[in-house]
Amino acid sequence: MENYSKSIGIAAMAATAFLWSIAGLFIKIIDWNPIAIAGVRSFIASIVILIYLKHPRIHLSFPQIAAAVANSATMLLFVSANKTTTAANAIILQYFAPVLTVFVSAVLIKERARIEHFIALPLVAAGMIIMFFDELGGGRLFGNILGIMSAVTFSFYFVFMRMQKDGSPLESILMSHWLTAGICLIVSFFLPVPHITSKSLAMIAVLGIVQIGLSAILFSVAIKRVSAVQANLIAVIEPVFNPVWVFFVIGEVPGTNTLIGGGIIIFAVTMASIISAHRIEEITRIGQLTQSDDDACRNGC
Repeated sequence: MENYSKSIGIAAMAATAFLWSIAGLFIKIIDWNPIAIAGVRSFIASIVILIYLKHPRIHLSFPQIAAAVANSATMLLFVSANKTTTAANAIILQYFAPVLTVFVSAVLIKERARIEHFIALPLVAAGMIIMFFDELGGGRLFGNILGIMSAVTFSFYFVFMRMQKDGSPLESILMSHWLTAGICLIVSFFLPVPHITSKSLAMIAVLGIVQIGLSAILFSVAIKRVSAVQANLIAVIEPVFNPVWVFFVIGEVPGTNTLIGGGIIIFAVTMASIISAHRIEEITRIGQLTQSDDDACRNGC
């Protein structure tokens, strides 16, 4: 039964990462400003999540509110980054989050950072520097900075969601979409009205219902069945496929430095996640063996 539950969690997390990976493509296709995209997408997603929850348990605890704020900031920054830099840069820079999460966790919830995380951090930094080589004199620098900022807020989001591991973290996601939609509605009064077409409405519906709404439900299923380390490892699907969809549909080609730097980042994060996952499995196995020995001793005494 435990293995079946874990298999469900792995499948749900893989599906979540796949849905996350299509965000860059649809954001590029929709000819709206990033505020309009983020706001309408979150409004639609909130309806999907609310239908799923039926009776959300909103208790306004610190972790619940903090996770909502962090996720809202991440969505706004990520959508803006996708509009001001390449999809590859936006998603790969955000992928700094899994390593950063370890150090944020060490400060906020006293989870120890391991040697693999200290090794991965300078490698990720080196990859980011390489990715920035081509952008120092171009218009994409601002988008890259937004991508890094989204990684910072995303790392805090993971930590605040972990604080709710024994509760129902989906309410935080619901609140984050309400917050995002509200912020975007206010800001939209000061921006030009987006050009609404049947194509843009269809694309924004896919983003809200499938890419964000359905993925949030799948993520809530996965995070209760697999560890955060395993979830981060499976999430490698997202930065790998995100720029692939954009390349095949609209022909946006990542630069050489993006491929080199991005490869270093993905390699460093993946290796750190694999080592951490192996350590957790070893600790669990030793604990099970110890428990079996204790049970045998009690039965034999």
